[in-house]
Amino acid sequence: MFDDIRSFFMKREEDRASEIGRPESHFEYLTERTAGAHTIIITIANQKGGCGKTTTAINLSAALAKRGFKVLMLDIDAQSHASLGIGVDVDNLNCSIYDVLVKGMQLENAIFHTYANNLDIAPATSMLSGAQLEIADLLGREGILRTAIYKMINTSKNDYDYVILDCSPSLNLLTVNGLVAADHILIPIQTHYFSLEGMRELFSTIKIVKERLNLGLQILGILPTLYDPRTRMNKDILKQIQDYFKDKVFKNPIRMNIRLAEASAHRKSIFDFAPDSNGAKDYSAFTEEVITLTRPEKAIGQPEKAAKENGSEEPRLQPDTA
Repeated sequence: MFDDIRSFFMKREEDRASEIGRPESHFEYLTERTAGAHTIIITIANQKGGCGKTTTAINLSAALAKRGFKVLMLDIDAQSHASLGIGVDVDNLNCSIYDVLVKGMQLENAIFHTYANNLDIAPATSMLSGAQLEIADLLGREGILRTAIYKMINTSKNDYDYVILDCSPSLNLLTVNGLVAADHILIPIQTHYFSLEGMRELFSTIKIVKERLNLGLQILGILPTLYDPRTRMNKDILKQIQDYFKDKVFKNPIRMNIRLAEASAHRKSIFDFAPDSNGAKDYSAFTEEVITLTRPEKAIGQPEKAAKENGSEEPRLQPDTA
């Protein structure tokens, strides 16, 4: 009997291997990380569009890579902006994150190197727009992405320090997959009144995911973006955000900066397009905060302390519009 069962699984594995192009063990399909796995998974999410999720995903990933960490960025937004913004030709891909979610492809087979050292990406294409419907009836549909990531981590096929997920501007099934897979959620929020309106729904979703699907999910922090210190409204809203969320708010807001938009248009990170811009300074300081929270042994010091010592704290908060 056991020989028959073993033969059954071996036959299924051979059939699957022929489909995805590499051998696979049935028993590698693990949903928990092994004790030695050190990869930190951060999902960037907010159902409000235009708050800087993709810009943050690209530049946080690039900044971590420049600090010597090996980084994988996962684009789970059908708009493919994170893929396009880092220079991926999404119209000529033979596979993408869609194949991982819908067809069961192993994640490492959908990973591509980017132009930046230490930075890889599992890109998205427009096909991802139909993925939510295609996986809606699957058992365990909320954990498909987590299983794919954990399987890669557990079998040491790729040894990443950070996995950064860029979600779509909605609380759909793909975003839930991102939350279920994550250790931490990072929430960019524009310093604008209407950006505060959707936070209640987002936190309600996070609470449900934490209670039912991912007990280890933690809020890494809230990142104020598109901040213009010249306007009283922006200053007032930033203060309200800081007063309400307290130490969950990152100390280095991302200022409104034309260089960040130009960098995306040139399909580069801000560090490769305009390394001396305020946008690069802001994301560099913010990245040091992320490292301090997730890998304190690797931090090089508190960014705000360094700014004060250099006497550059106030000038750094001036907008960069040139």
